[in-house]
Amino acid sequence: MVILGIDPGLERMGYGVIRRVGSKMEVLDYGLLQTPKGPIQDRLILLHKGVQDLIKQHQPDAFATEKLFFAVNKTTAMDVAKAVGVALLAAGEASLDIAEYSPPEIKQGVVGNGSADKKQVQFMVTKLLSLKETPKPDDVADALAVAICHAFRSRVKV
Repeated sequence: MVILGIDPGLERMGYGVIRRVGSKMEVLDYGLLQTPKGPIQDRLILLHKGVQDLIKQHQPDAFATEKLFFAVNKTTAMDVAKAVGVALLAAGEASLDIAEYSPPEIKQGVVGNGSADKKQVQFMVTKLLSLKETPKPDDVADALAVAICHAFRSRVKV
């Protein structure tokens, strides 16, 4: 099973693509979709196209994203919600199975502790995917954590 994990954001959207075979996981790709300052509609179009391109390239079986939680800055939260929307649209257009996980669910799925800190999550992402170093920036490691969480929590048989 191939899983595309997304850490949503308007300026920077992290992505991670992993393959789960039985209990083993391997990383296929990871990185950032970045948008320049400008009209929001232009940025959303770029993100939508970027997610579509990732789906075409990797042909994932499932799409997972971080569920937007309450944010102190409501303007930022609204922009992130819009970015999540275009990513979900791209996944829906490709008829992918979609899952959304809260930050505590992701931490629980990856570390085994829903209140784990960012360093613990990054350590486990690096270890579980047999990477030589922690993926940077944090958005990328977070996207891989989302994909790993889905790999552990998914009921899809492989």
